[in-house]
Amino acid sequence: MQNNKPSLLVLAAGMGSRYGSLKQMDAFGPNGESIIDYSIYDAIEAGFGKVVFVVREYFLEEFKAMFDARFGHKIELCYVTQELTSIPDGLVFNPERQKPWGTAHAVYVAYEAIQEPFAVINADDFYGRDAYKVLYQFLTHDQSANYCVVSYYLDNTLSEHGTVNRGVCTADDEGNLINVVECTKIEKDQAGVISYPTEEGRTELEPNTLVSMNMWGFKPSYFEYAERQLTNFIIEKGHELKSEFYIPSLVDKLIHDGDLKVNVLKTTSSWFGVTYPEDKAAVQEQLKALIDKGEYPQNIWD
Repeated sequence: MQNNKPSLLVLAAGMGSRYGSLKQMDAFGPNGESIIDYSIYDAIEAGFGKVVFVVREYFLEEFKAMFDARFGHKIELCYVTQELTSIPDGLVFNPERQKPWGTAHAVYVAYEAIQEPFAVINADDFYGRDAYKVLYQFLTHDQSANYCVVSYYLDNTLSEHGTVNRGVCTADDEGNLINVVECTKIEKDQAGVISYPTEEGRTELEPNTLVSMNMWGFKPSYFEYAERQLTNFIIEKGHELKSEFYIPSLVDKLIHDGDLKVNVLKTTSSWFGVTYPEDKAAVQEQLKALIDKGEYPQNIWD
């Protein structure tokens, strides 16, 4: 099936170590829907022509069976696997390493499945319908080499049950990204102060700080950039057991090398997601509220 519509790339290979199970397949909707189900529903409504899932080999067949049955008749579905060995030829790494190389690597492994502009999302994040419409508009109308990121306010993306990792964005007056920095273990203390640990101690962040929730708009040129940066990353850090090649790091280098601009898109959508098991009840309540408001049908599979 060929089409010239943009694709949606869903990063679903995460192990869910803090959640304790494969949250990308967990049930959150009234009929057992996962968060992915609502993402695909919104993507179809926005006009996307294909969904590409990045998964791990060990749960590929179970995952494929679930989503083929639910949406295979409504949109083209493709599956690619992210493994430790899914890297350019000739690279060597620590033989004791077990996990793949992070989110920028997860996008890279889809190079054979995507030849058109595409959006990237996390499987376990709910982004909202307007965010997909904004991304679709950019991917179908922007004729430059530019990429884009959909930004959200940091305070709206925290978990009450533990720390989170976020790509902190700084934009210029024209709405272009100046830089994006991956900040890990962000949390809000009892006094309401948001901060994350650094070598100097703790660095505070304002509640209205713009952050990337890993919702990006890329052109096919991404794969060439990613192969080059991934190669350098593994040469430099391939001996490490847990180092990760993040999308914000890749994008930040492209910006500072002057290869392209990254437009910061705003959306009226609310974001929510699951990092910890305790987040599940809140997500279920938020989905129920959206269904009660009529934003989604009671059963999105019909």
